[in-house]
Amino acid sequence: MAVMGVQLVVSLLTASVMQKMSPHCSFARWLLCNGSLRRYKHPSEEELCALAGKQKPKGKRERRVNGVSDDKPLSVPRDIDLRLETSPITAVDALVLRYFLEYQWFVDFAVYSTLVYLFTEGYYCFVDPQKEVNIGILWCLLTIFFSVKVFFMVMRHYFRSEEGGERSVCLTFAFFFLLVAMVVLVVREDYLEFGLDSGLNNVSDNLEVFLKHQGWEWTIPVTKLTFKLGLVALCSFLGACLTFPGLRLAQTHLDALKMAADRPLTQILLHASFLAPLIVLILWVKPISRDFLLHAPMGKQTVQLMSDTAYNSARLWTIVCLCLLRLAMARYHLQAYLGLAERWVEQMKREAGRISVLEIQRKITRIYCYVTVVSLQYLGPIILTLHCTLLLKTLGNYSWGLYPEPLPVSPAVDTAPVLSLAPPEEEEEAGENVQATVEQITGALGALGSVLTPLFYRGLFAFLTWWVAACQVITSLFGLYFHQYLAAS
Repeated sequence: MAVMGVQLVVSLLTASVMQKMSPHCSFARWLLCNGSLRRYKHPSEEELCALAGKQKPKGKRERRVNGVSDDKPLSVPRDIDLRLETSPITAVDALVLRYFLEYQWFVDFAVYSTLVYLFTEGYYCFVDPQKEVNIGILWCLLTIFFSVKVFFMVMRHYFRSEEGGERSVCLTFAFFFLLVAMVVLVVREDYLEFGLDSGLNNVSDNLEVFLKHQGWEWTIPVTKLTFKLGLVALCSFLGACLTFPGLRLAQTHLDALKMAADRPLTQILLHASFLAPLIVLILWVKPISRDFLLHAPMGKQTVQLMSDTAYNSARLWTIVCLCLLRLAMARYHLQAYLGLAERWVEQMKREAGRISVLEIQRKITRIYCYVTVVSLQYLGPIILTLHCTLLLKTLGNYSWGLYPEPLPVSPAVDTAPVLSLAPPEEEEEAGENVQATVEQITGALGALGSVLTPLFYRGLFAFLTWWVAACQVITSLFGLYFHQYLAAS
């Protein structure tokens, strides 16, 4: 309480409410089971036999092996006039869905994390941010960690597939994004204004000063290179995780446009939602965002339409609004995925031959059972982008534009607080002193803050936000090409 105060109380209360209210009130469950999404029910054997014009056989024996009869699987012609029935998804139906509990917990945690962050933002309007540790940052960091964990869980599911095609696609895109990340990190900041190089230089300088205060004569020439190599590996991993979400987004986008063929406004919103990651990319391309959009010719001079501080705030608000837009379009994309069952039936009717009844039922049921996986693939990138943006604002000392930025970011610091690593002479007495323990924790946080400055956080989270958007753009555009040309041929 002495360290975090009111925020700790609100955080513990939020965790308790999330645990108690999850069985009764869940945003994730409401998103699937509010009655707007309709699933397709698989036909029974009697219905398929009636459509085929025959009765269900009691069991047609084909041959006997060691005295045991082997029955032929029941089959029907592919061109039968099959019409699938629909019903709204209920909470009871959702319990049998694959990864439903993981989906519900992750989405609800993201919602409560956002609420805690909004509370801390409002709380800091009345309290000096330097007096307390911002616990909303911890919630956002946990949300990012769980987002990556969910992506890894879904990707591991694809790796366990018996066919192996999904595994090859993930590995191919992982290697491709590894090359792309290496190219992006060598682009000058005149074109991509992350500020990552200046942030890394700042960290190296501050760390060297900090170690000198501890009496360690140690220079760190490889810190920047090591960090960039680790960042490239992280980018490759994120690219592999975001491969199938991007491919799925392209497919559901095309199907959602067909469903909304008679609603022009909905189609415009779907296009805007699909292009949202591309807009995020442009926001950090300096020749387009700052040099072209923010400057207007006025005679022989060029007038800046917006200050740098206002542009930084507008960029944050733009990303938040785009995330909300994509969240609002989630129902159309999920219903478009559920419509794959009807599309598969229509394609089956155009084929010749026979098909087993079990295969028809299994195909339609499988599409419904994976709706939570598709929901995670659609909502995961939105949640990851949103919370990276929130951390960019808070740790980077940006402002929402409602009040000025807290403190200017200096490129380097001359001094660093001294944190003694050696224990005091009277170790046992100091260990029993609670006040000394609190001072040590505060000193450790202060030392960490002197090394990892807002300038570093600006570069890091700006790059991560941009990279998540870049992965979605690349994979979704490839998905459009695949579903329109390769899959159709």
